[in-house]
Amino acid sequence: MSVTIERLGHLGDGIAAGPVFANMTLPGEVIEGDIVGDRIAAPRIVTPASDRVRPPCRHFKSCGGCLMQHASDDLVAQWKTDIVTAALAAQGIATEMRPILTSPSHSRRRATLTGRRTKKGALVGFHARGSDAIIEITECHLLHPDLFAQMDLLKQITILGASRKGEASLTMTQSLGGVDLAVTGVRELDGPLRMELTSLGAQAGLARLSWNGDTIAEWQSASQAFGPAKVTPPPGAFLQATADGEAALLAAAQEAVGEAKKVVDLFSGCGTFSLPLARKAEVHAVEGISDMLTALDKGWRAAQGLKRVSTETRDLYRRPLTPDEFKKVDAVVIDPPRAGAEAQIREIAQAAVPRISYVSCNAQSFARDVKILIEAGYTLQWVQVVDQFRWSNHVELAGLLTR
Repeated sequence: MSVTIERLGHLGDGIAAGPVFANMTLPGEVIEGDIVGDRIAAPRIVTPASDRVRPPCRHFKSCGGCLMQHASDDLVAQWKTDIVTAALAAQGIATEMRPILTSPSHSRRRATLTGRRTKKGALVGFHARGSDAIIEITECHLLHPDLFAQMDLLKQITILGASRKGEASLTMTQSLGGVDLAVTGVRELDGPLRMELTSLGAQAGLARLSWNGDTIAEWQSASQAFGPAKVTPPPGAFLQATADGEAALLAAAQEAVGEAKKVVDLFSGCGTFSLPLARKAEVHAVEGISDMLTALDKGWRAAQGLKRVSTETRDLYRRPLTPDEFKKVDAVVIDPPRAGAEAQIREIAQAAVPRISYVSCNAQSFARDVKILIEAGYTLQWVQVVDQFRWSNHVELAGLLTR
């Protein structure tokens, strides 16, 4: 059957009338194939779109690490912007949409690969699209070269620690001292294994190596620069995926906060926003994971030229800050997980904080929470879309709300 693709869905599939879904297709393309249910599983491109490009990576068709390498950068940028616009429109919200900021290729400084031991050695890579199979990668246009250079080490570690049936999770983070590697899903550590891993990590020039949450060795500082502060996060802790993406989101947050003298940073992590903002404002950082706040506090105490940064370990889903706790606060920065922060947003709305910098990785939960604030008297001034997960369907954004 022949159909014409009309638009892209939020997962990157092409959608024709019906609806009929077909992966790796683009708007305007005429395709043919057998329709099973609502999907053409193996579409044949009859008339390609002008935005179709040759994927730069040889693994694209099988590897699940990327969805959109077959589309032009302009099309992907517009698609991601439209995802945010549509989510806001569904809540009856319109605002200024600033041009999207996209991280370059080979810039992912944090990534998790999967390893599995085999009869002849090990497989290390990303899962195949829609499958548990592991695609061994010989090139990658996402990873920073410092990370990709560790592929042989990851195979050796997988052979030592992974099982034939289970999977090892290998999280690499580029730090100031080198690659910080956190390995989970592997066998328990014993003396001989510790010695062998220590030797491998030293030879590979790692900054730090951790095993099922316990640090084996730290040869160099596995620290990150947050403004003038240097922070060493716990192994495997959250970090913005690219330096470019972090800089874009931080610039948006700084603009949104403006000249605020007292800021509350909710879901602060290790201080991505708290510490740079402390150049001009006193900051109270709130986070549910105490180890992350310990790292933040240590980094603040060692830095020069920062105003006071206080910390509070608190589950903001179970116990959000109340309106009384926002007294004399000039601005709030909030960067919640994908679920958003509905309960906390309702408390902020009652507190009537003058300025809110909302950073999000989910357009739908962002729009839902923003609607609550608008109904309480806020205005969404602008939205900055940031694409630091290049060629994926993930979207980051930052917005400013004012009373």
